Amino acid sequence: MEIKALVRNPVEISPGAVVVGFFEGETQLAGSAAALDTALGGAIAGLVAAGEIKGKLNEVTVVHTLGKLAAARVVVLGLGKPEALDPAKLGGAIAEMARALRRKGVTSIAVAPLDLAAAGIGPEAAAEAITEGALLGLYTFRQHQTKEAEFGEIDELTIIAADSEETAALAAGVARGRIIAEAAGLARDMVNEPANYMTPTIMAARAQELAETAGLEYRVLEQSDMEAMGMGGLLGVARGSREVPKLMVLRYRGRKAEKADLALVGKGITFDSGGISIKPADRMGEMKGDMSGGAAVIATMGAIARLAPRLDVLALVPATENLPDGSALKPGDVLKMMSGKTVEIISTDAEGRLILADALEYARQLGTQRIVDIATLTGACYVALGDVCSGAFGNNEELMELVLSAGKATGELIWQLPMYEEYREQNKSDIADIKNCGSRYGGAITAAQFLAEFIGDVPWVHLDIAGTFISEKERGCLVKGATGITVRALVKLVLALAANIS
Repeated sequence: MEIKALVRNPVEISPGAVVVGFFEGETQLAGSAAALDTALGGAIAGLVAAGEIKGKLNEVTVVHTLGKLAAARVVVLGLGKPEALDPAKLGGAIAEMARALRRKGVTSIAVAPLDLAAAGIGPEAAAEAITEGALLGLYTFRQHQTKEAEFGEIDELTIIAADSEETAALAAGVARGRIIAEAAGLARDMVNEPANYMTPTIMAARAQELAETAGLEYRVLEQSDMEAMGMGGLLGVARGSREVPKLMVLRYRGRKAEKADLALVGKGITFDSGGISIKPADRMGEMKGDMSGGAAVIATMGAIARLAPRLDVLALVPATENLPDGSALKPGDVLKMMSGKTVEIISTDAEGRLILADALEYARQLGTQRIVDIATLTGACYVALGDVCSGAFGNNEELMELVLSAGKATGELIWQLPMYEEYREQNKSDIADIKNCGSRYGGAITAAQFLAEFIGDVPWVHLDIAGTFISEKERGCLVKGATGITVRALVKLVLALAANIS
């Protein structure tokens, strides 16, 4: 989609639809809405007076112009109450509007100047939100479909500037919004791919291709490297698969520090059957998305390289399949991890923490000031928080606050859960240093406590995205299927850290 910021008269421009905003509680039209209403002979004001246009968030009202304007339609987009509107909600409203217009066959849209002063949203932030909302809301995955799409695509979006002075700010917002949305789209693409099209080897190839395009440092650890380094967790999980494991390492050097300012570690289980502790057949197909954390990390690195913040960021993605086989890991086995700790296997379906443990240890050895890991780790987190927000666990409140703020700013909501020492009791083993899962109660917390065993004193936050990596329906910027969750939040986190460190 071509997205541009131009000075234009909303009454004279001729796209398939001109969009104006309207706040809940307003009774009078102003600005572009008033000008368009005058040209339409009071049609919009009449709908407001009749109560058909209320301004509720995401409300979409289409008014056909019947030749009275150059544009075929005027769309009144509800923005909710001004004090409650933020860039994330604005982007979600734009996404809902864009999908509604696509269903009507509209191929070009112009967004008239939105008076968002009452909501505290400036032109640049508004343009970024509009761009992200349009691109993410209209995302589709059709790589394996041969039939024609039901609807065409919207191929042009114009954000109308109030004056020439505003154009530069809008253009900057469009550029940043496109980078972030395209990164989230890449993550969605990777997660939506069937597992036979996204093996560890293919995932590593995608990461290498991105690194070469973006100018990132890249290397991949092969099975022989893992054996030499004693990565018993990653190798143990990989035993049941014919696909060889990979550990991808990407690095962006924004200020060439001795140690990375931040390490992002993403779980890359490209298919999770549960192993010997096999999952029920119902919805097992969704477990192609058990590499969502890894996909988010890879995609985020691409966005970081394009945005060029003054920060050093390291990314690690351990990848393998988790399958049952004659040589697969068994309940009761004991593994020796890269850190030297031994782990008793209680369930082979608690495999993500095993591969992450070795990756976290490797991140520590490479040297990093902070670590954030992202993983579809536990069904328990899904039970606790549903599909509305991801769970967060950590050992450093300063880093935690930055992560939570990044989530709030992007609408990728994150909720902090406790890490009380009492939960560690469930991970104690009679025959090894620790076991890989406790009881069914507090499972998301005990999983985080397991990871904490391999963190040491490095400031760290763990994000459990088991409930948020996939959506069953369209909602705001989300569409059915992979969400690309945490990409936008991670980018905002990196930019915030860069601002603080610089």
